[in-house]
Amino acid sequence: MPLLATEPPVRAPVQRAALLVGAVLSVIGVLGFVPGVTTGYGAMEFASHDSGAELLGVFQVSVLHNLLHLAYGLAGVALARTPSAAYTYLLVGGAGYLVLWSYGLSVGQDSDANFVPVDVADDWLHLVLGVTMIGLALVLGRSSTRTGAR
Repeated sequence: MPLLATEPPVRAPVQRAALLVGAVLSVIGVLGFVPGVTTGYGAMEFASHDSGAELLGVFQVSVLHNLLHLAYGLAGVALARTPSAAYTYLLVGGAGYLVLWSYGLSVGQDSDANFVPVDVADDWLHLVLGVTMIGLALVLGRSSTRTGAR
């Protein structure tokens, strides 16, 4: 008796966006722990501005920084299951990245308060992530509302 093929679930655009953002952030979080992809891997700290590790030789990372990206990513994958949860993930997650961007601008790079750590490249990345995620939520969330998916 052959097994019946099941079709993949139909996802609203906001769900696909949350899934994609979550998958990318998960990969970024994992890559931060890969020597070679992360330069100065041996100088990585748990949480300190003194962490000498840089993802792709550009973005300063620490164990905490990598775990935050991984957690954000896994949350996106999990919350992509429903349109309303995906919308909330993109909106709140984007706001979180904007807070992290603001944090990066307000603390000195050599300050003990820069425990994540973040540098100028991270600041720009967090701004782009925050604006993109909120934009996706607002644009795609509206289309879900019109179709009754949310």
